[in-house]
Amino acid sequence: MDAVRGVILDESVLFAEGDDDTNVSLLRPGAESIVRTLFLSRIHLGICHGVDLPIDKVSILKRLASLYSLDCFILNDPVSEVLPAWSNTDDSIVYLVSNKKEFFPKLSSYGWLIVVLKVGGGSSCDTQNMLQIENLEELPLTICRLNKRSIKNAVTVGYIMKSSRVEDFAKRGAFPLCCTQNGLMFVPLTSELPLSSQLKDVDVVLHKATDEILSIEGNKLTFTQNMQELQRYLEHHKDFCVVDPLSNIYPILDRLEIQQVLLGLVELNTEGSYLIRGAHFLKVDNFDEFNSATRLAQARLSLPCIVKPKVACGVSDAHKMAIVFRVDDFKNLSVPLPAVIQEYVDHSSTLYKFYVLGEKIFYAVKKSIPNADILMKSSNGDDLKPLLFDSLKSLPTADSIQDYGANNSNTTSNESIDLKLVTDAAHWLRKKLHLTIFGFDVVIQEGTHDHVIVDVNYLPSFKEVPDDISIPAFWEAIRNKFDRRTG
Repeated sequence: MDAVRGVILDESVLFAEGDDDTNVSLLRPGAESIVRTLFLSRIHLGICHGVDLPIDKVSILKRLASLYSLDCFILNDPVSEVLPAWSNTDDSIVYLVSNKKEFFPKLSSYGWLIVVLKVGGGSSCDTQNMLQIENLEELPLTICRLNKRSIKNAVTVGYIMKSSRVEDFAKRGAFPLCCTQNGLMFVPLTSELPLSSQLKDVDVVLHKATDEILSIEGNKLTFTQNMQELQRYLEHHKDFCVVDPLSNIYPILDRLEIQQVLLGLVELNTEGSYLIRGAHFLKVDNFDEFNSATRLAQARLSLPCIVKPKVACGVSDAHKMAIVFRVDDFKNLSVPLPAVIQEYVDHSSTLYKFYVLGEKIFYAVKKSIPNADILMKSSNGDDLKPLLFDSLKSLPTADSIQDYGANNSNTTSNESIDLKLVTDAAHWLRKKLHLTIFGFDVVIQEGTHDHVIVDVNYLPSFKEVPDDISIPAFWEAIRNKFDRRTG
């Protein structure tokens, strides 16, 4: 069989088994989910039905077709306007049908590979041009297995992350089921099937482990069940390729630890050039017992300061922060403890977001929080109470994108940033953290022109960079990681 170029779903796999009451027609559990997965994977997708299907079921199929821009047609209907688009594709089409349905007599004439969904304990199908699966969720991996037979050096990438992030990446074409130009196929690792059985067909795992954290107590992380299964699997399969190992992302989960890592940037600085550094910082365990003025001075901090939870992600209040203008306001501050007090850098409301995708480095320029004097003027008179905010929901900023850039291919209209300096820092961080895909934020301090890294995060969306530039670089980073691991 050639590489799979399209999938046709028969109505028998979409509707619930034994659904004979036309007034309560229901889709099979998981049916719309698999349709959406296939749709987002950008494979040619169609649904078909027989001429005698009740009208209410036809309406449901047409709703699905309209929602996901699918072909919907009557199979073996000579007046069908859609079927010709599927009838001349030889053996590159997978046709999924239930074992409870009598196959159309002419079906074999199309040359499609028939995949049978076995339901209700029915007998198995043992025909030369047929495969069998027991769950709808098996279909994407089945397609990957078929493609591996016909595509040399194809690599299956299984991904695990929250559904909203999957949507974000998939809508931009980052997770295709059919092979990319460098031979990658992407499939979701679903909790509906045993993870160990899925991983047997996967060559690389891509995760956003920070999406899968249930709690953090001290240095102990508790992940979702699916991620715990992945952890156990990786512990017993040391050579399995993962982007990136869970241990490598731990420093990014802790704002204090990543600040200490950034202290090492000093080795990049040379006399006569701008400085690249992390923000000055201080850990605090108890605001009531905190000797503010003395400790701030020792840490080279001056007011205002920005206060962040030590835990950087994975818990509900990890992004609950405050900008503090007066020493007395540290007492009773409603930022989770332990916390990190960080230098507030005046940076002309300009933030540079850098993205590291393997060897490639990209950046975007965004509006950011105003300088301290503007924040103070915007306060009510002399009442400079701490400015509390959730950094994921709202910031005192205009977040419109100004520009974007990419190494070796774009330039920025703002000439104040030293791109070579930050690029060197990006390569330094990549080697220091042993990460493949990550991002960090840079601001340029007014007056000193120091380049200050104020945040580091794992597997960012990098959606500010155009998809035609960033997505191929994303694929290349994953492929290179696999080739180096297995070479």
